[in-house]
Amino acid sequence: MSRRLPVFLLLDTSGSMRGEPIESVKVGLTTMLSSLRRDPSALESVYISIITFDREVKELIPLTPLDAFQLPDFTTPDSGPTHLGEALETLHGAVLRDVKRSTPTQKGDWRPLLFILTDGKPSDSARFKEWTPKVCALTFGTVVGCAAGIKADKSSLETLCDHVVSLDTMDSASFEQFFKWVSASVAAGSTSMGATSSVHLPPPPPEVNTVIRPFRFSWPHSAYSDVSEKNHPIKQ
Repeated sequence: MSRRLPVFLLLDTSGSMRGEPIESVKVGLTTMLSSLRRDPSALESVYISIITFDREVKELIPLTPLDAFQLPDFTTPDSGPTHLGEALETLHGAVLRDVKRSTPTQKGDWRPLLFILTDGKPSDSARFKEWTPKVCALTFGTVVGCAAGIKADKSSLETLCDHVVSLDTMDSASFEQFFKWVSASVAAGSTSMGATSSVHLPPPPPEVNTVIRPFRFSWPHSAYSDVSEKNHPIKQ
């Protein structure tokens, strides 16, 4: 069995995503899946999980192989908070639970990839600040944040992500281009893992604006015993 490349998608489903935005996200995800399934390397190694966040956080799909993945139904409330901090906590638990560790006799999974899409800012700011360093300490292959629309808070994503991009509009064309880029990034990860510990992302399309180049504060692993090097779930 080949080593898995776990891909986690954290998607904002708060009230402001209701209607055309969430429908456009569905179209984009469909395009992403179709593209990845045409890539033999991705088809062999990629596993995808989706976690949504609004006033509630839901792990809609745990890590599932690409060939068996089925797009879930998304629900959005009329209004309410955006609990990205709680979503990070849920993600942290999922990584520790599901990402396979290396052992003396067997290699574990490749370093996971994380993509976060939001059109707002964390309503649970204290929880977001608490869980950001813990998620960073998990040492993902790359963490990408997408600030969708003019009201999205880029500064919060900058504390968490290696790369932050933005979308000027929240129509189907913009989301489709973003998820095409996600697909290309995942495909790059599926072919480069083993040659490098991080993923070199392809240039984004014109509809996807680069906010920052690779940079993220190095949170100390030693501050959090549950993600220390000794029991790190994705140590290679």
